[in-house]
Amino acid sequence: MLKVEELEKMIDQTLLKPYVTDEELITFANEVKKYNFKTAAINNAPVETIKHVFEDTDILLDAAISFPLGQATIEAKVFEAQDVIDKGAGEIDYVVNVGKLKSKDYDYVLKEMKAMVEVCHKNNRICKVIFENCYLTDDEKRKLCEIALQTDIDFIKTSTGFGPSGATIDDVKLMKECVQDKIKIKAAGGIRSAEDALAFIEAGASRIGTSAGPKIIEEYKMMLYK
Repeated sequence: MLKVEELEKMIDQTLLKPYVTDEELITFANEVKKYNFKTAAINNAPVETIKHVFEDTDILLDAAISFPLGQATIEAKVFEAQDVIDKGAGEIDYVVNVGKLKSKDYDYVLKEMKAMVEVCHKNNRICKVIFENCYLTDDEKRKLCEIALQTDIDFIKTSTGFGPSGATIDDVKLMKECVQDKIKIKAAGGIRSAEDALAFIEAGASRIGTSAGPKIIEEYKMMLYK
């Protein structure tokens, strides 16, 4: 069984809605700090608003790039990543250009991924690529895993949480089968209970993206101590 502290450090607690106020962001940040999650996963603009909350912690700010559609140019994605890193982001989650993948322009997808890895790694930042599996066939998911294996990407991620569906156990198993232990997997989208989180971890996920982190941890404590 995982220790509570271990599960907390597998959670990227998210707040990605476009209408969040500064007051709500500070409340969110303090909750992330209370539970000592791995990251606070947010859009770019809020990074400067809440980074001071984490100055005395090891909690990172996880910024979403080209979110949620992934339809910016490579140059724009790289600029966006560097800009938010300069402003305090500790990890980057970027959305792949799904249209280019479905067009079978694999050279473009590889070029984009390598560019994002480069900008992150030269700044000593973790880089995660969001597949948005709800739009992909299993063959396209496998192809994207193959492309990822040609780079030094740190994580492949199931979903933005903004598509018609989120993470599935089958997708995590497929991704794990493709990349084995060479790339870590982040499951995100619709994970709202301790039972769900543990199932995704069992399937191969090393990180859980969720807006329900506190609920998951409190449920897990009940499971451990009942």
